[in-house]
Amino acid sequence: MEPEEFDSDVLRQFVLAFKKGKLKPIVKSQPVPKNNKGPVKVVVGNTFDSIVMDPKNDVLIEFYAPWCGHCKKLEPVYNELGKKYKNEKNLIIAKMDATANDVTNDHYKVEGFPTIYFAPKDKKNSPIRFEGGDRDLEHLSKFIEEHATKLSRTKEEL
Repeated sequence: MEPEEFDSDVLRQFVLAFKKGKLKPIVKSQPVPKNNKGPVKVVVGNTFDSIVMDPKNDVLIEFYAPWCGHCKKLEPVYNELGKKYKNEKNLIIAKMDATANDVTNDHYKVEGFPTIYFAPKDKKNSPIRFEGGDRDLEHLSKFIEEHATKLSRTKEEL
């Protein structure tokens, strides 16, 4: 509730709207990127559902903080990962600044940075957390290959 003026009538209207299910949640979100064509898609609070929860695609999502040293170290590796899989029609490599955007699904818990999840297209509410491996191209690629629902089998560039 974010009223400009607060009195009993405003509160009453708010409670009635809540009971009728007519309230929309306030989602903290950066502006939607105008150009999101790069190998790593930028997700914001207002696009989380349309990108990460899209049942047509597998999604690897990194939740990061701009001030996080581990995240800064991961960035070039993650961009390389995006380039490696850019031609996969059913796979999206994505990232989200979790300090400036709300994660709108409770199944994606972010308790530290970076946090990486794989969201299979057929199990969006059961994401798989990347844990225990080195955050390098080899281990992240292996993680994707292991969990992807459909990848085209093409030879990797040398």
